[in-house]
Amino acid sequence: MSKARTASANPFNPKVVLALVLFGALAFLATLYFIGTGNTGGDTNDGSAHGAGKGLTGYAALAGMLEAQGHDVTLSRSQGSLDTDGLLVLTPPVTADPEEVTKAIQDRRYIGPTLVILPKWLAFQAQGGGFGSDVKDGWVRLYESITPDWAEELDFPLKPELGPENSGWVGLGQTGTLPDPEQVMGAPAGEMTAIVPLVRTRDGLTLAGYAVDDGYYPVLADAAGVNAGDSDYLETDKWGVIFVIEPDLMNNYGFADRARGDLAYSLVTLAMEGEDLPVTFDLTFNGFGSSKNLLTLAFTAPFLAATLCLILALFVVGWRAFRRFGPPMAEGRSIAFGKARLIKNSAGFIQRSKRLHLLSGPYADMTRDRVTKLLALRKPDDETLDAAVSKRAPDAPQFSSSVEALRAAKSPNEILRTAAALKAIERMLSK
Repeated sequence: MSKARTASANPFNPKVVLALVLFGALAFLATLYFIGTGNTGGDTNDGSAHGAGKGLTGYAALAGMLEAQGHDVTLSRSQGSLDTDGLLVLTPPVTADPEEVTKAIQDRRYIGPTLVILPKWLAFQAQGGGFGSDVKDGWVRLYESITPDWAEELDFPLKPELGPENSGWVGLGQTGTLPDPEQVMGAPAGEMTAIVPLVRTRDGLTLAGYAVDDGYYPVLADAAGVNAGDSDYLETDKWGVIFVIEPDLMNNYGFADRARGDLAYSLVTLAMEGEDLPVTFDLTFNGFGSSKNLLTLAFTAPFLAATLCLILALFVVGWRAFRRFGPPMAEGRSIAFGKARLIKNSAGFIQRSKRLHLLSGPYADMTRDRVTKLLALRKPDDETLDAAVSKRAPDAPQFSSSVEALRAAKSPNEILRTAAALKAIERMLSK
């Protein structure tokens, strides 16, 4: 049986199909990327004290101001961001592990600067409680101020305490007041030998300062008004660490005052030590960290090269699929319409099945019936039929002998030869 192949029109618009494929591919790649980076949902604006928090204790205003000033600001959920060569802003909560905070700081000493803001307020999300219907997501209600215990267990031990009511702060050539002068967190300068004050209260309580060790920090020392030491005996490739003990100098609560906003910006730029560095607000200490998985590894070196090659190969395969050679081919009917085609297909089937010898007897009977009708005979025997054929076509061979020869034929060539001889007799009688 033969199968015809004919060209058919494409039922789909190639441009629409290409658009759907590209959209699906981009959506799939975006899904992989966000899974790998850990951005799979969850609102970071939960009222906590971190770079994405928009409540009083958060630092979203600081991040927004830095971005508006042209700095490259990132809110990171990845542990890998702790190794950034830019400025890292750490905002550990009250429940932070001091060993993890210490490790995060020490691992960066030769990589980039660090700004650590201590927690102070115990706050709850402002839902109901007399706030009315104007409460927005992330708003908090301040309950009380506390001091973090982990601050005293760092390599640079801090001893924050809630000081008495004061009239304001002074530092970095600026002055101002605190949003809640009755709840100020700082440390007496005499108990902080490892911290050089940068901002103090007017009565001497240290609110912010940088850690002093065997590093050489001329920019920080100049801002604090102290001697930086001899660079020949100090490590010049170390980066400084600034501790902000009073978070109201930099949080959204403090940004209600322009002077405190200016001071916060000055502390950030001072932490960069004269460099123009990107700023990363870490969110992992605040519970938004994401652990590495196979997708994360796929988009990080050295596996990134293999991932890009795989993506490129997918694009090539897709392009070749749309740019195939010629129109699409549709398979035709196995058995075409018409008697002639039906006969040819049937004959081809018999020939392929090697049962040609089964046709010799039926073909002989059909020929005998046709010859009988041509001679107008009614059920004659072989002698009568041979006599009638001989009278009508004297040159024709004996009809009955030809019929028997066809019935006895076995091989295809013999069957065709005897059938042709019988057909020749029929043609002689038809003239």
